Amino acid sequence: MSRRPKRRAQQPAAQRTPAPPVTAASPCPCGRGNPYGECCGRLHSGAEKAAAPEELMRSRYAAFVVRDEPYLLRTWHPDTRPPGVDFSPGLRWTGLEIEATSEGTAFHGTGTVTFRARYIDAGVLGELHERSRFERVDGAWVYVDGDFLD
Repeated sequence: MSRRPKRRAQQPAAQRTPAPPVTAASPCPCGRGNPYGECCGRLHSGAEKAAAPEELMRSRYAAFVVRDEPYLLRTWHPDTRPPGVDFSPGLRWTGLEIEATSEGTAFHGTGTVTFRARYIDAGVLGELHERSRFERVDGAWVYVDGDFLD
């Protein structure tokens, strides 16, 4: 996930209340079903690094949910990293679906992840469909860039 998604009007959102805060015991926003502290929270804290591009993609999605700018910048390729992350105050991420992965094993230096990330922005449901590229830099997976697919 690289930048603010294009807003696509779909249907008005039924709820406009903000998402509850994410705690270590909350279900991780990445969708794996584990507690945040045992899932993406351990990556956000720096205790561990993502083992593969899909894990990094999920952790970056969760970082957008919890608005963890230091983690997002730390896991962005130095050649494409922006000076900061623009979090839209009215945007709330609501779900992640991984569609496909390629390469990204211990034997690869690059990998891709194709995903759909759903959100609500100012009461309107939307979706970001992207194929993201990842690369190993100094042994750690980082986000390079992505192509919007829809």
